[in-house]
Amino acid sequence: MSEDFGPTFVTVTDEDGQELVLEFVSSVEYNGAQYQAFFPAETEGEETPEEESGLIILKVIHEDGEDLLSTPDTEEEAEAVYELFMEELFSDEDEES
Repeated sequence: MSEDFGPTFVTVTDEDGQELVLEFVSSVEYNGAQYQAFFPAETEGEETPEEESGLIILKVIHEDGEDLLSTPDTEEEAEAVYELFMEELFSDEDEES
């Protein structure tokens, strides 16, 4: 994804009905499914609590012609996808050096 146009933001609603604004970081494929990684976007005048500032990984689900975002199905799936994102993010840093 090109950064020529600036960051991409999405707004999602969590299970408590609270809206979260997320900044898109990257996407990967794992076991035939697409996953996207985000960081919580900082809202002007508000600080994001440290425990909520980490990488958020969501699975892309195609339903009725729409792309929906959902949490990974299992902890093992989440950990495997997290490792893929870490490899990708750190390999980009190595290439820039």
